[in-house]
Amino acid sequence: MGLSRVRAVFFDLDNTLIDTAGASRRGMLEVIKLLQSKYHYKEEAEIICDKVQVKLSKECFHPYNTCITDLRTAHWEEAIQETKGGTANRKLAEECYFLWKSTRLQHMTLAEDVKAMLTELRKEVRLLLLTNGDRQTQREKIEACACQSYFDAVVIGGEQREEKPAPSIFYYCCNLLGVQPGDCVMVGDTLETDIQGGLNAGLKATVWINKNGIVPLKSSPVPHYIVSSVLELPALLQTIDRKVSIST
Repeated sequence: MGLSRVRAVFFDLDNTLIDTAGASRRGMLEVIKLLQSKYHYKEEAEIICDKVQVKLSKECFHPYNTCITDLRTAHWEEAIQETKGGTANRKLAEECYFLWKSTRLQHMTLAEDVKAMLTELRKEVRLLLLTNGDRQTQREKIEACACQSYFDAVVIGGEQREEKPAPSIFYYCCNLLGVQPGDCVMVGDTLETDIQGGLNAGLKATVWINKNGIVPLKSSPVPHYIVSSVLELPALLQTIDRKVSIST
């Protein structure tokens, strides 16, 4: 780690600042209710949602080839057809997708204690939101949770040439804020993108949010620090700065 104090913190969005996984589960529950009450599906409703969840986890999105709405409607269409058989039902797939999406966005909120933390941190350091993903999807989330005003800059991977963990997107963020990589800390919940990216770019420190006490694989990138909640960050930043003071 460098000998300068922390000047900027880069935050991941999904499952770091907002509970995207929880919001997504809420959306799935609403779709299950719809399929069971309106269309009289029984256990097939849950099977369909499980299949969509798997498709989402394996999703490869290329913005130049398709739009995210078409891709995700297709996930539902395929899951329904795989489970129920028969011809594809695009209309039902659209109904499921838009219900899941709207419910998910309704539950994407920035908690009051997170807002307070960001407000206090911003008095001391520059804050930047750095999120991977499709431009439309991530912009909708940012609008839904009303988080833009808490940051000095927002950078979305889908709007850049490369996403995390490529060093280039981190250097772009540094340039936006007028800081060096050695001045910055990356905070996120994903070892392969947030932590590996911070390491690749030579940031001062990486902080892994490990809410569920996951034991990483031996081959996983190793973060400088591990916390169970993003709310532990202010105290951790003080520790990092104290180390700098002692070193200098």
